[in-house]
Amino acid sequence: MTTSLHYTQLSADDFRTRLREALAIYVEAMRYPPGTAEQRAPMWLTHALREGWRCIAAFDAEGTMLGIAYGYRGAPGQWWHEQVRRGLTSAGGEQLAERWLADYFELTEIHVRPASQARGIGEDLLRRLLDGVDSRHVLLSTPEGPSRAWKLYRRLGFVDALRDYHFAGDPRPFAILGRTLPLEPQDRR
Repeated sequence: MTTSLHYTQLSADDFRTRLREALAIYVEAMRYPPGTAEQRAPMWLTHALREGWRCIAAFDAEGTMLGIAYGYRGAPGQWWHEQVRRGLTSAGGEQLAERWLADYFELTEIHVRPASQARGIGEDLLRRLLDGVDSRHVLLSTPEGPSRAWKLYRRLGFVDALRDYHFAGDPRPFAILGRTLPLEPQDRR
């Protein structure tokens, strides 16, 4: 069955209106316990207030959200920025941290409903989200280990900035991946 897809850039108000649906995708895609959505909601709402915030959502023909991606300009004082700065500095010195963190867009969240994965939605979300971003780099964190997300990031030219990093409060190892912007046009890959 082929479902017609469309992509929409959500305003902060649209994002707030559809937050429950977006968080349900996040919880399902990450296989988190149901209570995670309520814990994450305030953080996601705060992210929508950050400089350079933008969000893209994928919808089926009936208007059901199938995927969500958002991010913003990373900056000192943000929790993720400070965590990653600490890790990069520890691994390779201040010069490494400055190289990645001087001018970057943080790809904060990108999730697709498991039943809709492997259809190119994740790549479309990522490309649409980053189209027109004027930062020098894009950075993201992803749990270590093989996954569809890893294959997507590698295919799109993301490289290791930091591996096996442990964020405060999370026992899992993460990779920090990054690349320069802009992405190459899709027809080149």
